[in-house]
Amino acid sequence: MALFKKRTVGKPGEWYYCLEHKKVEEGPECPAKNRFGPYATPEEAAHAMETAKERNLEWETDPRWHDKPSGEDPSGSGQDRDG
Repeated sequence: MALFKKRTVGKPGEWYYCLEHKKVEEGPECPAKNRFGPYATPEEAAHAMETAKERNLEWETDPRWHDKPSGEDPSGSGQDRDG
């Protein structure tokens, strides 16, 4: 018998979406690296991929997360600061 048992993180009543098995799971069934969550309900967990897709799209189109290319004039005049 092992002295230290490796356990997954989570607890019953928390719902996850397993990326490996593509199913909703309650509590710590699969390793954390393979799941999204926790979610409050199984229905929320079932829509985890749609939620992630929506959040990714929001992030990709949010101008606050995208720096201007280096060398671009922040005033928008198209001229370098040096000349």
